Amino acid sequence: MTAPTYTAEARVTGGRNGRGRTADGRLDLTLRLPKEMGGDGEGVNPEQLFAIGYAACFGSTMSVLGQRKGLEADDSEIDARAMLIPTEGGPFKLGVELDVTLPSLTDAEAADLGRAAHRLCPYSSAIRGNVDVAIVVNGTRL
Repeated sequence: MTAPTYTAEARVTGGRNGRGRTADGRLDLTLRLPKEMGGDGEGVNPEQLFAIGYAACFGSTMSVLGQRKGLEADDSEIDARAMLIPTEGGPFKLGVELDVTLPSLTDAEAADLGRAAHRLCPYSSAIRGNVDVAIVVNGTRL
């Protein structure tokens, strides 16, 4: 493996009904199953964390790509949904929807930037071919 530029470190105890904490202590969360899955919903769950992480990474990727093209793309707003979808045989599969708004760009510019970001975003690359992803940018489904 190539030497990483950055490594996030975290420890989880108790799985989905436990606690998660980053090594630096900046994030310390109670983890709970969502009510829809029989939990009390009083904490956060991995899907919420994934949705936030993916949206942040995708937005940053669009911003960097926009700068390279001379476009201002720092004003993105991304509504992200990470879903557990039942499958035949029992296990769940992950699904993701990103609804991106880039008010400073034309719809065509925003869609082009969204397509490029989806090719290059580390989260998109990590799940490509394994997770159903739907992306809408300024109303255009990619």
